[in-house]
Amino acid sequence: MGVWKNILLNLPEVKAPADKKQPFNTKLKWTLAILVAYFILALIPLYGLGEAALQRFEFLAIILGTSFGSVISLGIGPIVTASIVLQLLVGAKILNLNLRDTEGRKMFQGLQKTLGILFTIFEAIVFVMLGGLSPAQGFSPWVLIGQLFVGGILIIFMDEVISKYGFGSGVSLFIVAGVASELFIRLFSPFTVQGGERAGRLWVLFKSLSAGDATGAGIILITIITTIVIFLVVVWAQSIKAEIPLSFGRVRGFGIRWPLNFFYASNIPVILTAALMANVQLLGTLSKVPILEGIATWLNPPAIQSDGGLLGLAFRGSLTGIDLMQSFVYLLFMVGGSILFAVFWVKTSGMDAKAQARNILASGLQIPGFRKDERILESVLNRYIMPLTVMGGIGVGLLAAFADLLGALVRGTGLLLAVMIVYKLYEEIAQQHAMDMHPAMRKFIEK
Repeated sequence: MGVWKNILLNLPEVKAPADKKQPFNTKLKWTLAILVAYFILALIPLYGLGEAALQRFEFLAIILGTSFGSVISLGIGPIVTASIVLQLLVGAKILNLNLRDTEGRKMFQGLQKTLGILFTIFEAIVFVMLGGLSPAQGFSPWVLIGQLFVGGILIIFMDEVISKYGFGSGVSLFIVAGVASELFIRLFSPFTVQGGERAGRLWVLFKSLSAGDATGAGIILITIITTIVIFLVVVWAQSIKAEIPLSFGRVRGFGIRWPLNFFYASNIPVILTAALMANVQLLGTLSKVPILEGIATWLNPPAIQSDGGLLGLAFRGSLTGIDLMQSFVYLLFMVGGSILFAVFWVKTSGMDAKAQARNILASGLQIPGFRKDERILESVLNRYIMPLTVMGGIGVGLLAAFADLLGALVRGTGLLLAVMIVYKLYEEIAQQHAMDMHPAMRKFIEK
């Protein structure tokens, strides 16, 4: 165990900055630099690639933050899969790690990186050997596997650079980049696709209106309106908070209100659920195992593949009972997975009531009218944190599922994630900018 511990604690990593509070301009430069590097890597094709059967899974590329057929075809898949496995192991107490001390957190990070590297190797082999990315004639499959491994490792370290030097995380940044580019292409692209029709939905809308095609124009309008409505609902839901009054025990008459967001676990539950679903669908389709193929089919209802979703199918007169059943199963999976991962994330990331009570008391704060006792504070916080965790998981799962099933311009899950990530980045950037403009505010927040 001592050898493994030393290995986990001394894995290659991006060196943390000497000053943990990086200036706003420095964070912005690193974030933009990694974003540009990501887009460049997404444009580099795999050398020796013959056929990319994964191209038909483009709807999953947004969730995985990737571009199938490029050197980063694995995207964030290995990172998120490693996080899912580790969350389950820690949540089930199979791994006993104390995430409240420095060594426990380092062990957790070391295990996550090790699993990420192992899943990079595993997924690279699976994608190539099962025919998802087939080598051209005369090329060894290991040529592709090697390139995928290098691309996967680059994504892991780029994620680490963003986490330490930029805004947010690389996983979130790559998802937003994929969603933004796909949204722009789906809406404005002037290029034509198979059949001679333009790819951009605005062009299709104008063509349908000029041709008097009410059904085609109606479906495109449903797609655009759904995208706008989902965007507005997510922004509104992000502003819902439960505020707990806190006061300084030694300073009478002075207090603050501690906000608890409705989406208490943020977008993590839907990221993990969507990544799990993507892996099941990819493995089910590529492995040809009947059980996995069946699961993949039920988790991929026709509604999320067609313009306008369920309403679009109804407009065309092709909506069936099987479509509704598959959509319901998909809805249950998204909601159930989001609840499960929300609870696991809160319990393993130091966001549970016990950890928060300890942090509040350590800051010299307490709830007015209650004794300054950690157990009492924990019981009060439990009334808010766990219900918010479950309700937030349900809310984020429902929004993601409805966005998918109602046919947004891009995959609904990706759209939901992008809006939540951008909103959170905006708050982080605004706070960072405020601290840089007002040094006194930095001292207050750090206290």
